Amino acid sequence: MNLRPGMRVIDLGGAPMIWQFIDVPLEITLLNIEFSETAAAEARRYSQHKFHFLEGDACDNDLPTQSFDLAFSNSVIEHVGDEARRAAFAHHVRRLAPKYWVQTPAKYFPIEAHNGMPFWWYYPESLRQRLIRSWRAELPAWTEMIEGTTLVERKELQTIFPDSRIFTERVFGIPKSYAAFRTDRG
Repeated sequence: MNLRPGMRVIDLGGAPMIWQFIDVPLEITLLNIEFSETAAAEARRYSQHKFHFLEGDACDNDLPTQSFDLAFSNSVIEHVGDEARRAAFAHHVRRLAPKYWVQTPAKYFPIEAHNGMPFWWYYPESLRQRLIRSWRAELPAWTEMIEGTTLVERKELQTIFPDSRIFTERVFGIPKSYAAFRTDRG
């Protein structure tokens, strides 16, 4: 993404921890529905960056158009809701910055990225629901996240990010994730 010192990045649905791997000092705004109390403490550990925290909805916000250099999102779009909400998310990503990177797990990877279950998306719906019910008592928040996950297929990414290129991350030739990205306006 040709990161340069001081670039203004909006991380939609992110956390400071992912930025520990980037040495280039950035000005990063994290936009989330809500923040845990540990987010600010976590941000202080990565002192190469300047973090800002905003509470809001990545699918419906009034942040100024083109107010960032890069919009970034890692494994969030599959949690925002139905097809209309995913399209709204994509609209705001494209509106907020000339460059973007939006990653989402692939359905075809043998281990499901959110719950660790092998071939999860191929289980009969009745089996998935039975497992979810068994998890709900002990892990309610986690179970809610699992229930709210809708994996985004490569074709949908291309549709909602029409000006992007799609990168397929592969492990042993199997699609692990997709990323819609645009490196410039052209």
